[in-house]
Amino acid sequence: KIDTALKDKPQKEIQMIYVMIFGAIFAFSYLLFWDSSLEKFMNKIDKISSITHKTNMDNIYLKLNPPTKIIKLNQTIKQYNDKTLLLKDNNDYIKHQIETIPSLIYDKKIWGEYLHSISTSAKIHNIKILEFHNKLAENKDSFGHILDISIKSTAEYLDTLKFIDSLEQSDLVVDIHHINIKAEDKLYTDLNISVWGITY
Repeated sequence: KIDTALKDKPQKEIQMIYVMIFGAIFAFSYLLFWDSSLEKFMNKIDKISSITHKTNMDNIYLKLNPPTKIIKLNQTIKQYNDKTLLLKDNNDYIKHQIETIPSLIYDKKIWGEYLHSISTSAKIHNIKILEFHNKLAENKDSFGHILDISIKSTAEYLDTLKFIDSLEQSDLVVDIHHINIKAEDKLYTDLNISVWGITY
């Protein structure tokens, strides 16, 4: 039917018809695929832009951190690691040495004798003890305050000083961490003492 319709037409007109048909098909195809092609094109542009930005940032980083700088940083890290290991070894050694001191090991008998020595020393130095309390400290560490002692007393000033000095003259590790002396009608002294030790 197409051939019959075109057989009487001049050649130029037939060519124009073919051009119009191909043009219409091309225009239809262009409109059909334009949106998706444009979207893909824009996605590609975004990806290229992102890769370019990352590449530029990497180049800047490499310029600021040449291999020589990285080598120095690695050497510094190694030095700190070596120091850390040395400190750990020293701490382990000190801990071991502390644990070999017999007076630091929790011993009811030795610490009971120390409590008794406080009373004896008070008598020697003319100290009148008003209150005398002791209790085991709630210490969960392996080393620290184990026995807490509080003493309230009255005496002459020089006798009080001699008494305080005598409390520290012990093989135990004694820490007098609070002293409060008040002069009213008499001289009153409050003492808080802690005995350090090791628990297991």
